[in-house]
Amino acid sequence: MLISGNICRKLTNHQFLNFHQTGKRTIMPYRISVDTGGTFTDVVVTDETGRFTVGKALTDRSRAFSSIDAGLQVAAEQLNKNVPTLLKETDLFIYGTTRATNGIVERKIARTAFLTTEGFPDILLLKEGGKTEPHNLAMHYPEPYVARSLTYEIPERISAEGDVERPLDELTCKALLEEMKNNNIEAIAVCLLWSISNPAHELRLAELIEEVLPGIPYTLSHLINPILREYRRASSTAIDASLKPLMQNYLLNLQKDLREAGYTNDILVSTSFGGVMHLDDIVEKPIYLVKSGPAMAPIAGLTYVASEGLSGDIIVCDAGGTTFDVSLVRDGTIEFSRDTWLGPQWIGDNLGMASVAVHSLGAGGGSIAWVDSGGLLRVGPQSAGSEPGPACYGLGGEEPTVTDAAVVLGYIDPEHFLGGRMKLDKKAAENAVAELGHKLGENLDRTAFAIITVANENMIEAVKELTINEGIDPSESVLVAGGGAGGLGIVPIATELGCKTILVPRTAGALSAAGMQFSDIITETGASRLTTSDNFDFEGVTNALNKIDEQLDCFKENLAKRGINEVEKRYFVEARYRFQVWELEIEIKDNNFKEQSDVEDLVQRFHQMHERVFAIIDEGQIVECLNWRGRLVGKVNATSLEPSRVSENLTAKSERQKIVNFGHTSENTAIFSGDSLLVGAKVQGPAIIEEPTSTLVVYPGSSVVVSDGGRYIISV
Repeated sequence: MLISGNICRKLTNHQFLNFHQTGKRTIMPYRISVDTGGTFTDVVVTDETGRFTVGKALTDRSRAFSSIDAGLQVAAEQLNKNVPTLLKETDLFIYGTTRATNGIVERKIARTAFLTTEGFPDILLLKEGGKTEPHNLAMHYPEPYVARSLTYEIPERISAEGDVERPLDELTCKALLEEMKNNNIEAIAVCLLWSISNPAHELRLAELIEEVLPGIPYTLSHLINPILREYRRASSTAIDASLKPLMQNYLLNLQKDLREAGYTNDILVSTSFGGVMHLDDIVEKPIYLVKSGPAMAPIAGLTYVASEGLSGDIIVCDAGGTTFDVSLVRDGTIEFSRDTWLGPQWIGDNLGMASVAVHSLGAGGGSIAWVDSGGLLRVGPQSAGSEPGPACYGLGGEEPTVTDAAVVLGYIDPEHFLGGRMKLDKKAAENAVAELGHKLGENLDRTAFAIITVANENMIEAVKELTINEGIDPSESVLVAGGGAGGLGIVPIATELGCKTILVPRTAGALSAAGMQFSDIITETGASRLTTSDNFDFEGVTNALNKIDEQLDCFKENLAKRGINEVEKRYFVEARYRFQVWELEIEIKDNNFKEQSDVEDLVQRFHQMHERVFAIIDEGQIVECLNWRGRLVGKVNATSLEPSRVSENLTAKSERQKIVNFGHTSENTAIFSGDSLLVGAKVQGPAIIEEPTSTLVVYPGSSVVVSDGGRYIISV
């Protein structure tokens, strides 16, 4: 988990752990994690024994708590409780949502003003090239994140050394702020040149904003993302500011609704770092919400795979109703990226901050199948979402989706969807798919299988982009299948990629929500200091690392007061060969740079990373170091894994059988309930295993064994 914000604040009644005035923690039996996606809201409840109870409900886009309450009712019913009682007996509530990401992509954000140094108004327009063909003068730049008409140039200038070359013109600034008041500005992003060297002008602008426009939220670049790259710092600042009105209202309403429903303890929110922040902090820095949901899936995947003693190289696939998300774990470490684009690379918007490396595309269960102008079948990225949803939901949807195709082929039983709580309309699914088939000149079954096949190919390409394109062989990794739609096509996906082992947890339908249950507490802070290996600035780097260490130690003290004493510090630097454009993040052994041997160790680590990523090293080249970071990991007693259920009979018996279409053949297929498959049970394909929140299709030629941990291990 990640707790950030003002890490030196004193403990209050909004702490990570709940304390009485005596300093002792209130022990309660339950912990709840929730992931609100575009189609479904997943609820995971764990008790002190590690038992997982999963609830799932369609997402209500108008108010977060409506769908959360519906999912809680499902979980509470399984626990023989009502929702108010469950909430009163809950120790911790962790929440994740795609609302921030969707707001950026759909441009449902606040009317934001961008304040930058005079002479640099096009930072958000030019980006890092700003178009896919930078030398094509006939190609126009896409619209910047903040409209050019809402960009204001501030008369000031600070040098790279932090010297004031031109004082801040406060009279002009006040006049511009008055103009913003008349322009219905809802949020302000402030990114001045070299504020990371001297933030005085940004801080003074903040005072003027509070004086002229009291109550208008704003973000200062040197506080949100103190890095050298101007566009990325500006982009982070603009994104954060634009999300504040939206997410403040959204999260504070959620907090209010939870309190009224009877929950009295802490509310934490998942972040793009793969951790959590307190709700009060995330309201101040909503940029950490972007891609926060998918960031939790690899945490769950790593936990499950490690418990099974399988390979440390993992590909985590999370196929929900709207998107298919892919992330990597290499040598037991989750892959992070500081190059996260929302939308197409170069012409989209760069988050500018570290996040779990997740590749997402519109290929979930609700993805719509359609025919393009050339007569080719396409699937996604458009999604039916939860409103109106796939045609089989019976809520007014008429366009065919992946879920509709799965119903037609027999993969999903209309009577057992979501454990039988939601009946599907098979006839509506057949009508939607048949209409698409008429356009393609194909019959019903061939059209449905084509939809599944195209969706699988989209997913395969997403995995290849994150693995093969980066020099990683997917066949050497364990494939983890998550999401409600993850089990529908995971076998053909693994076959195409050459993966020999697939792991499917029983909680696959709520993989991201489950990941929230296993997180450590993590905080990260950074500082910029440019230096080179041939003329290393020992004093400057030491000062930067000492500044980082002071902030980490402050957070460490707060963790100790909360009863968390097992902590680990890790240090990183963003470095590159001289004349290269992009940096690699290198872990350094500690924060101690006192002699040349320390520099040589850093350079050697950089060479090793460069060879791993690019398959080449240049040992004679000078290494430049730009940004330094420190990360503190607080080890907590995470939720135990769900208890295993041992079987006395290794040969599983199916509940029923039916004809299922696998494209090249239709076969009599055994249908199993997940509850009936205990540890050691073996299932030979073709078969279908129905869990309350997901469906696993075991294709002919593959087999499943229920592992010692109670999870499904598929051999392809």
